[in-house]
Amino acid sequence: MNYRCRQRRFPYFAMEISNTPGKSQKGAREGGKGINLPSTRKLAPFRGKLLDWFGEHGRHFAWREPDASLYVRIVSEVLLQRTRAETVSAFMPSFLREYPTWETLVNVSESALAESLRPIGLYRRRASSLQRLAQEIVRRKHIYPTDREELESIPAVGQYVANAILLFAHASETPLLDSSMARLLRRYFNLIPTKADIRYDKLLQTMAYKTIEGGTAIFLNWAMLDLAALHCKPTSPSCNTCPLRRSCHFAKNSPVPPLRVAT
Repeated sequence: MNYRCRQRRFPYFAMEISNTPGKSQKGAREGGKGINLPSTRKLAPFRGKLLDWFGEHGRHFAWREPDASLYVRIVSEVLLQRTRAETVSAFMPSFLREYPTWETLVNVSESALAESLRPIGLYRRRASSLQRLAQEIVRRKHIYPTDREELESIPAVGQYVANAILLFAHASETPLLDSSMARLLRRYFNLIPTKADIRYDKLLQTMAYKTIEGGTAIFLNWAMLDLAALHCKPTSPSCNTCPLRRSCHFAKNSPVPPLRVAT
């Protein structure tokens, strides 16, 4: 599928690819020194196949709509941690009706917010995190820091949420690196884990940043997350129908049952 087709399915696609490439994080670039990474020749088709597949098969969620506010996108990323996207998607409409702005999260009691979050689990922890984040954003008059250290000093903002804020608020080329994206990258590029915690796996982190370079960071992030959810599953991955199967190290070296053809 070409970019014009993608634009019809995902209108925001055209907005991003028309811009100049986003800003890469200095720390990630420096962290890549001394690490052997795949050549650009291998990364280019990886990105291209991902974007073509995403244009046809990408999942639709409220936080991915072209007019989704920063509030919607950032809150959704907080809720997506350790929760399936489909669960958050079904929950978001009622949550946004009750809490449409950061200010509404500030003005509610933490116990009431926790009760609202009960349907998706981890509700006490999520309520505390969301309210502390909302208080800080309101205090800052909705100005999101561009500095990573300053961002991660904000209550409830760790590496993942900081990356989401940098990506959506400042068009920085930062990865939404979670366990699903980590699984896809490790399998495709045959990355051997160096740390149990992906936040401290230097090779994985550097690879995640490299894959989203080039001006389509938002869509490459979403494409990897969707491909991991729909094809590159933790168990029983559907390698036979994966668009990356011909160049994926895992698919080429794993005993995958042959694809059955209807007769």
